[in-house]
Amino acid sequence: MNTFELDQTYIAGTYKRFPVEIVSGKGSLVKDVNGKEYIDMGSGIAVTSFGVADDVWIDAVEKQIRSVQHMSNLYYTAPCAKLAEALCKKTGMAKVFFSNSGAEANECAIKAARKWAAEHKGPACSTIVTLENSFHGRTLTTLAATGQEHYHELYQPLTPGFASFPAGDLDALKKLCANGTVAAVLIECVQGEGGVIPLDPGFAKELAAYLKEQDILLMVDEVQTGNGRSGKLYAYMTYGLEPDVVSTAKGLAGGLPMGATLLGDKVKDVFSYGDHGSTFGGNPVAAAAALSVVERLTDDFLADVTRKSNLIRNLLDGAPGIGSISGLGLMLGLKTSKPAGEVVAACMANGVLCLTAKDKVRLLPALNIPDDLLVKAAEVIKEACKP
Repeated sequence: MNTFELDQTYIAGTYKRFPVEIVSGKGSLVKDVNGKEYIDMGSGIAVTSFGVADDVWIDAVEKQIRSVQHMSNLYYTAPCAKLAEALCKKTGMAKVFFSNSGAEANECAIKAARKWAAEHKGPACSTIVTLENSFHGRTLTTLAATGQEHYHELYQPLTPGFASFPAGDLDALKKLCANGTVAAVLIECVQGEGGVIPLDPGFAKELAAYLKEQDILLMVDEVQTGNGRSGKLYAYMTYGLEPDVVSTAKGLAGGLPMGATLLGDKVKDVFSYGDHGSTFGGNPVAAAAALSVVERLTDDFLADVTRKSNLIRNLLDGAPGIGSISGLGLMLGLKTSKPAGEVVAACMANGVLCLTAKDKVRLLPALNIPDDLLVKAAEVIKEACKP
């Protein structure tokens, strides 16, 4: 059997895969089994931060693999410790818990909030509030946190203790907080799976001020927006927020599974021995890979991410069939007159791989994608969007 047949026979049918088998690549170019080349404008859904087969990333991974590929968290390993130091110094956060995915990072954030609130306000203070249209993961608990009902339908009963309110409606949040049971509010600065919708900056500041006044934790989900994707190290920095907890994953380790939950001063000591754990969290190979990513996310590099964002926005803005462009940095959503799926299929046929998010075409290229490939991809996208 070929790859398609093996997949359909032996892998659970949870994915609607495109009929393309990718076998190799370099940077922002990938090739399929037939030798056709594509410009990758999805980067594994914001994962391969520096593209495919990045030399710096490969060197870091190979060096660590040849040293020790895994030790349990009963022992110290340098990559884990150095990565935690780098993240804390770059963000001003105090401590880090490492896991393997965005959902796990959010689970840790939720546990931290509930434990902190129970200790400081009593066990009745346990509700986690999120925004409607949010997405926080696919475990039972992070599905409960996700503010989209259609994700809830198949898996009842979900973990209790969650509520959602519409972005921008601070009065709705105040009503949820009135009984004193809200431990934390978890937000995305840009709702990625919800349609690449940025949070209004004015509302974000009002929200942060209200939570500080009420002594309620502010937690920011940076799973997709983080690690340079927005043009800042983390998107909350664009909004001038000072979160108590930050969760991230995806692009952190550049292609290896890794999640991280960053804890601010208020909650830095919320976990003690035995309160939480992970077999693979902080794995030395994944941590070495992540260090090779994080160390390159300098101010100059991030400024270039913003420049590339402006470049592709200018190329696509006002093009026939493109109604609007939303997002931050190299996380963009195109509202198109044609169905998004139809545009993506046309782009694929002409050598450009794009994604969708709700009814939008979603672009998540590698942060270092060359300008000439951005320009070439933009021409294909414009042609595909023409009515």
